Amino acid sequence: MSLPTVLAVLLPTVPGAAGLAGLLVRPAARRTAAALGIAATAVALVAAVALTALRQTATGSVTLADLGDVTVHVGVRVDPVAAAVAVAVGTVALLVQVYSVAYLDRDDRYAPYAAQVSLFCAAMLTVVVASDLIQLLVGWEVMGICSYLLIAHDRTLPEAPAAAVKAFLVTRVGDVGFWLGVILLGTGADSFRIDDVIRAAASGELSHARVTAACLLLLAGVAGKSAQFPLHTWLPDAMAGPTPISALIHAATMVAAGIYVVARLYPLFLGAPAALTVLGVMAAVTMLLGALAATAQDDIKRVLAWSTVSQLAYMAGALAAGSDQAAIFHLLTHAAFKALLFLAAGSVIHAAGTNLMSRMGGLRRGMPVTFWTMTVGLAALAGVPPFAGFWSKEAVLDAAARGSSGTVLASLAPVHLLVLVAGLVTVAITAWYATRLWLRTFFGASRGAAGHEPARTMWIPLVVLAVPAVGLGALTLVPRTTEFGWFAYAPARHFGVFTAASGYGRGAFGGAELDPVVVAISLAMTAAGVLGAYLLWRRDTAADPARVLGRAGALFAAGFRLDDVQRALVVRPVQAVATAVWLGDARVVDGGVTGTARGARRLGRTLARLHTGLPGYLTAVLAGALVLGLVAVLVGGVR
Repeated sequence: MSLPTVLAVLLPTVPGAAGLAGLLVRPAARRTAAALGIAATAVALVAAVALTALRQTATGSVTLADLGDVTVHVGVRVDPVAAAVAVAVGTVALLVQVYSVAYLDRDDRYAPYAAQVSLFCAAMLTVVVASDLIQLLVGWEVMGICSYLLIAHDRTLPEAPAAAVKAFLVTRVGDVGFWLGVILLGTGADSFRIDDVIRAAASGELSHARVTAACLLLLAGVAGKSAQFPLHTWLPDAMAGPTPISALIHAATMVAAGIYVVARLYPLFLGAPAALTVLGVMAAVTMLLGALAATAQDDIKRVLAWSTVSQLAYMAGALAAGSDQAAIFHLLTHAAFKALLFLAAGSVIHAAGTNLMSRMGGLRRGMPVTFWTMTVGLAALAGVPPFAGFWSKEAVLDAAARGSSGTVLASLAPVHLLVLVAGLVTVAITAWYATRLWLRTFFGASRGAAGHEPARTMWIPLVVLAVPAVGLGALTLVPRTTEFGWFAYAPARHFGVFTAASGYGRGAFGGAELDPVVVAISLAMTAAGVLGAYLLWRRDTAADPARVLGRAGALFAAGFRLDDVQRALVVRPVQAVATAVWLGDARVVDGGVTGTARGARRLGRTLARLHTGLPGYLTAVLAGALVLGLVAVLVGGVR
């Protein structure tokens, strides 16, 4: 195998092996578990960086099963985009492992935790490098298992088990559709290899109807994994897991998987406009819903969780607008600043002893490193230039404004216009709740414990993540003629995940080509959101700016009560059916079985009585015959 292929194989196998080995370590063996987890994710990160530096596409596969008409392969295909995503996954996973050493210093189950983090990392990297849809599904499902285990890790929290079960079941609902979509594609193309499926679609071997149906089914799984409406409700509740796991789930693994898979299979979606329309509507609804829900949360982690729901919708919106490049770019910048925000929130929670912003305030004085790094993360989230989030957010909005025509606001399709309007409104809302979080946490009078910086292993990851949160967007300014031009939306041959094999290239644009009108509107919306939150806070620094929401605040805080809707429309009917089936089973099936058993017992007792009475009857008959015989002999003798 070539060096790039070897490096690609190492990406999932090293953390996977470390994770399996870690499960055999004693739960309290912290040093061994930490060493395994840190070393494995470090190796994966080095391999990903080396692949990025080599600037080659690594390929290779072996046949796992030949089923006659269908062959299943196991292999790797890592191009520049996959390598960049692998770098993001490896970076966040490594920093989470380092951060967790101090954050969970009193955890008596640290070893299984560290092992599950390694397995989580390996599962996402399997999705990133997979060259076959079945192989991709393995990583997809292992992520679901790991998320369940890690969300439920803290057994002292009564809400953790329910949150883990909810995450597992809600994502499984979407995965049913995802599985069916994969089956449609693989059986239609007579191969589950991704390149074969894309070629089959391009050649017409896969009918348009089949491709459209498959893409719509795949979107069900994407909605589950990437927390898009209506399967987004599990993600805020997943905050019951340890804060480092929140960073891992939200930034680099599970929720990023759905967006990445759509980008990986993007030629299929380009051939299924109906699926992209559905994705666009779903994205527009989700970005507004998530942003509004974030405005009214008091739990700092839930603010960031709803923010993730909204930011993932930006990525989905970019895909719906025809730009997989903008989607992946926002995925990368979001991985940096959202991991930073969650780990910084963990430091705040560690110092304040609470998740609630109403019990914080004035923490900047005792936590300068946490304050400045979280300021960087919030600025990137709000889209303040020149932070990374500004560039990637503007790329998404520009893609929506250009649409398929490539000309700004010229004959936009309704779905593109919907994404653009929703995106611009969400810009203002995002800036508002980011500013509210910043002011409520770090400014004003202290409403709880005084802040203090955490251990070095907790604040060093914050400083490291602050670098890409600031500078990753600067890569958009690199001339498109350079080797790294694919970050600047260079021609698809530099950036594309699949274009070399399929020819499904899209027009490219650089950071300098962002439309000034769209940028101006976006900056005005950002300024309005920041200023609005600040002025509300300034009136009464002890009060919550969210008070302006009035009665709507309760609705937003409850996530528009969509959990109640799901319980009414799905959970309760399913429970009712299950209860009816159980009662029917108890009355009919169980009744039949029980009745048969009772009849058998009665018959058995009757036969038993006959069986036990028969010798007595025979004895009596023989005795009577003997008596009669003696009588007859005596009578005869007398005569």
